[in-house]
Amino acid sequence: MTQPVPEKSVCVYCGSRPGDTPDFTDEAETLGSGLAAAGLRLVYGAGDVGLMGSVARAAQAAGGRTFGVIPQHLVDREVGKTDLTTYVVTETMHERKKVMFMNCDAVVVLPGGAGSLDELFEVLTWRQLGLHEKPIFLVNTDNYWTPLMQLLEHVVARGFADASLLGFITLVSGADDALHALSSRI
Repeated sequence: MTQPVPEKSVCVYCGSRPGDTPDFTDEAETLGSGLAAAGLRLVYGAGDVGLMGSVARAAQAAGGRTFGVIPQHLVDREVGKTDLTTYVVTETMHERKKVMFMNCDAVVVLPGGAGSLDELFEVLTWRQLGLHEKPIFLVNTDNYWTPLMQLLEHVVARGFADASLLGFITLVSGADDALHALSSRI
């Protein structure tokens, strides 16, 4: 008797706003539909606004499975998307981040704001501390993450982090590159 292969999941951190160019939404939609086509479950913040909504709707339209996690205080603000395959409401932001991360095999970060940065830096710090080995991908649409990578290089150059920190993030130019990289990493 063969055991079923466990479902692979990708946690996507991204903005609750669409940003200033349609390219951000296009990449979110490409990522969502691409995850579904690859048989990878989308794990994300359960919002139906901004890039969050775009990635989820694209995954759903392509027949993908979706796992959304949202804290109660953001259900109205981020328009909790209750038609997901799995919809989890948590009490706190910290619990949201933990549930999302514990239910994924890799992390992909699309453009976003302070919340996306918070999520990225938490998993990056955990990786630096040796608490996980999950791959982390930054989708650098329109060079959005280039200044962040320069800042991290500065942190290393100034002696506040080991150079290994830079190796914990894979910078990719777009969603298609992220999907290709995921296929060999999870």
